[in-house]
Amino acid sequence: MSEFLAEIIGTMILIIFGGGVVGGVNLKKSIAEGAGWIVVTVGWGLAVTMGVYAVGSVSGAHLNPAVTLGFAAVGEFPWDKVPMYITAQMIGAFIGACIVFFQYLPHWRETEDQGAKLAVFSTGPAIKSTYSNLVSEIIGTFVLVMGLMFIGANQFTEGLNPAIVGLLIVAIGLSLGGTTGYAINPARDLGPRIAHAILPIIGKGGSNWGYAWIPVIGPVIGGIYGGLFYHAIFTGDLSLAFWIVSAVIAVILIAALNSELKKKNTQVSNVKKAI
Repeated sequence: MSEFLAEIIGTMILIIFGGGVVGGVNLKKSIAEGAGWIVVTVGWGLAVTMGVYAVGSVSGAHLNPAVTLGFAAVGEFPWDKVPMYITAQMIGAFIGACIVFFQYLPHWRETEDQGAKLAVFSTGPAIKSTYSNLVSEIIGTFVLVMGLMFIGANQFTEGLNPAIVGLLIVAIGLSLGGTTGYAINPARDLGPRIAHAILPIIGKGGSNWGYAWIPVIGPVIGGIYGGLFYHAIFTGDLSLAFWIVSAVIAVILIAALNSELKKKNTQVSNVKKAI
């Protein structure tokens, strides 16, 4: 099997299990309907575990453009392979989403909530706030890539690494996922979102393209910074790229805080006017 095919297959498996668990929890008349957030996070953790077990020995099982870019940014993955890996990941995510669509074929008709249908394919914010949503995706993916480097620096019993990576995904979902649904993976969000837009899903509504850039750009920034930060702190490699990305993230953090303060001041002003 080629690395290209491996990344397609691994990412497809990721989305089949990950999108599948959201479908089971969200869609009407599913036996798993209403099972809750813990089930979703465990399902995604197992999804990553199975994807890594499937193709880790062939491609390293990145399954995520943010991981590919994060490792490339610090010289742990060749840049000339990056376009091929990202293309494969996008294809695999799209195929996986199409399989999930067919898995739940009669349930689309039974589910009236358009947001619940879209959630099977892609993420969305609990509270819509552009800069804060972007920060959430940056932090989640930063923790992911840095965590993968932590895991890689330790020795585990042979065959245990994929399970440890899966636990990392569960931890991120439980602790950080409640704000934006933790895409932490541009392919995981964009590939299925395209599938949602194309597939003949009964009563599906829009694909929320106005939000779609956040789970792409946020993970890219967070993934690259996770790799740069790990190398800066643990190996002393304070590269120019580290300082540039640090500055970009600082600007985003300030913008997020400023946006929330403005909203708070507006709320206070409106209350005073009402009184």
